[in-house]
Amino acid sequence: MSLILSEAEPNELRDESDFEAIFSDSDYISVCGYGSLLSERSARSTFPELINFRIARLNNFRRVFGVIAPIFFEHDIAKPETKEISSVFAEPCEGETIIITVFEIKKFEIPAFIEREFAFRFLTVLPETLDGKLYHKPAVLCSRSTDEEFFQVKCKGNKDIFLQYYGRHNVDKIWRDDILPCRVYLRHCILAAKGVDDVAYNNILDHTFLGDRCTTIREYLVTNGSSIMEEEPPKSLKFRYGG
Repeated sequence: MSLILSEAEPNELRDESDFEAIFSDSDYISVCGYGSLLSERSARSTFPELINFRIARLNNFRRVFGVIAPIFFEHDIAKPETKEISSVFAEPCEGETIIITVFEIKKFEIPAFIEREFAFRFLTVLPETLDGKLYHKPAVLCSRSTDEEFFQVKCKGNKDIFLQYYGRHNVDKIWRDDILPCRVYLRHCILAAKGVDDVAYNNILDHTFLGDRCTTIREYLVTNGSSIMEEEPPKSLKFRYGG
């Protein structure tokens, strides 16, 4: 199987064989981080053996808070009563640019990576350095999917599998435009970006949107910021979501 990387139209990686086709000449795959993985400490809590953690830029993508993450319910930081239950995803958007991190993980970690990010669509992208030099090798980005694709592909059309992931949390739709960021998670992402540098910090405020694709996080924080930034993570997430 041959996959041809295109900067204009990123390839989708649907299974392990697609990953192997792209990264067949290396023992590592490159992964993009744009939310919690902006923090190297947080990234290492998931990928302890990662290497070459660095900052990059990805053109023609934006961040959006519009996907439900089961981990927020499992650790009791989701607030369904106020719809503050959303994690973040990246999606193509002409003219937008996001500051990301890129790092390498070993190829044997691919199955665990796919399972960890089970709700997402995996795309190959070509980030660039902050001084504008395009990467020569692709990196994997977790991007927006759909409820139909998740149910038919990831759950194989099996309602019991969907129940295992989401139904037990009374969630029947996971990609939504009417939900708000999980407070603890948003705080973590903002602190993680601030820990990188001012460019990354301002970028996450101005190039990350609510599900309406209009309201930036900077605008959202005007009315919610003081309380959100004081929202401490529970002990179970203290290290992982500590910024």
